[in-house]
Amino acid sequence: MGPDAELLAAAAWLHDIGYAPDVADTGFHSLDGARWLLRQGFSLRLAALVAHHSCASYEADERGLGDALASEFPLETSATSDALWYADMTTGPDGQDFTVQERLAEIRERYGPDDLVTRFWMKAEQPLIEAVRRTQARMASHPM
Repeated sequence: MGPDAELLAAAAWLHDIGYAPDVADTGFHSLDGARWLLRQGFSLRLAALVAHHSCASYEADERGLGDALASEFPLETSATSDALWYADMTTGPDGQDFTVQERLAEIRERYGPDDLVTRFWMKAEQPLIEAVRRTQARMASHPM
């Protein structure tokens, strides 16, 4: 990740901070976490990565918060955002290594077929898979 390595690590650690009870406000963890990060003095770029992680705009639309998300936080399309989505979509809730397909199946099973979360993930599935594939291609072309 070059110059974005530390930013990516921070975003990966903080991407779900909006679930914390003291941070949650709207009930939409991506937006709540990003707003909290700004209040704590973190950069807009870090907050925006958190705000938009893993196709959050789809969930924002389901919750009626799409305009707020889009107006407060710019959507970044970059190798860094792809890598954040990759990390989120290939790691289970208990730290398991998953393929993106396994992760999506785990989410559908955990939330059930009628939940808002399941509905938005179904819409977001293709862009998520594409971000994971782009990151895998980048990793393959730059082995460690």
